Amino acid sequence: MLDKLVSLDVQLFVYLNGLGSESYDGLWLFITKQINWIPLFLFLLYVIFKKIGAKQTLYVLLSIAILILITDQFTNLVKYSVHRLRPCNNPDIHSIMRIVKSSNSFSFFSGHAANSMAAATFIYHLIKPYFKYTFLLFLWPLIFAYSRIYLGLHYPLDILSGYLFGILTGTFVFRVYQFTQIKYFPL
Repeated sequence: MLDKLVSLDVQLFVYLNGLGSESYDGLWLFITKQINWIPLFLFLLYVIFKKIGAKQTLYVLLSIAILILITDQFTNLVKYSVHRLRPCNNPDIHSIMRIVKSSNSFSFFSGHAANSMAAATFIYHLIKPYFKYTFLLFLWPLIFAYSRIYLGLHYPLDILSGYLFGILTGTFVFRVYQFTQIKYFPL
């Protein structure tokens, strides 16, 4: 069963990765760098600040920092326990895929997907009461994590597993944030 799932994952990766084109490689290399998302982060920080104030924004920033730390460290723990080769390092598919970027670390599960989905989930829960279209925030982790498939760095299951873990940790840390705000730091 697991072998069949891994086989389907590899086939889906080869298909999705094969949709790429050299003319778009630069765009996806730009998208995959966290630093290039700073304008979005600053915009979200501004929105949060305007809606909940300076003091609460500091608590949010602390919560998100803790969230990213938890997500990132758990991702690395899993990666170095599972030892799944990245697609770009898989000799079985090396000749039939596009390798735009390489990395020597392991693949399962995607830290980009987990961290971005965790942060998006936390922020979604935080600002949902204020904005009708808050769900659009999830376009960020979708685009960000797809770049990893496009570049040849992650399989679809790496991304989906990262998303699932990110949703769970983002929701959990948001609930802890809510509890601490109600109990210890009321508005």
